[in-house]
Amino acid sequence: MASLLAGFGFSLTLIVAIGAQNAFVLRQGLRREHVLAVVAVCAASDAMLITAGIAGLGALLNQAPAALVVIRWGGAAFLLTYAALAARRALRPGTLNPLDHPPATLRATLLTCLAFTFLNPHVYLDTVVLLGAIAHQDPSQWLFGLGAATASAVWFTTLGFGAHHLAPLLARPAAWRIVDGLIAAVMAALALTLVLA
Repeated sequence: MASLLAGFGFSLTLIVAIGAQNAFVLRQGLRREHVLAVVAVCAASDAMLITAGIAGLGALLNQAPAALVVIRWGGAAFLLTYAALAARRALRPGTLNPLDHPPATLRATLLTCLAFTFLNPHVYLDTVVLLGAIAHQDPSQWLFGLGAATASAVWFTTLGFGAHHLAPLLARPAAWRIVDGLIAAVMAALALTLVLA
C-alpha cells in the first residue's frame, strides 16, 4: 500500500503543473467537447508511458539522445502552432455557447490530444525517465507504477469533468480572451524552453 500511495503522490507532483496537455484538457472540459475521450486518451497514454518507463524504456532513451532532439524540435513546432491559434482566438474572443462554436470532430480532437501527449518531450522525461527511475528504487515498482497511473487518471478526470463548473464565469468574451491568452502564453513558453534546452 505504501508503494501505491508513493506512486500516486509522486505522479501528482509531476502532472498537476500547468502544461500543454493540461491546458488542452481544461479547454475541452470548458467547452464540453469530447471530454470523456480526451480524458481516456490522456490517462491511457500516461499509463502506457509509465509502464514503459518501469519496463526500462527510460534507460534506452537516455542512450539515444538523437531521438530526444527530434521529439524536442517537433514538440516545439507543434506548441508554437497551437500558441498562435490560441493567440488568434484571444484576439477574436467568443463565448462558451456551443451554438456559437461548432465542436471539433472527435477525430481531430483525439489527434490533437495525441500530439499534445506524444510530441511533448516533457512527458517522456516525466513519465518514462523520471517516474521509471523512481519506481525502480521502490521495492514494489509495479505497485508504484499503478499508483502513478491512478493519479494520472484521477487528475485528468477531475480537470476535464470539473472544468465545466467554471463555464458560467467564462461565459463572457473578455473572460474567454484571458483563458486563450493564458493558453497561448503557456504553449509559447513551453516551446521556448524546448528550443533553448
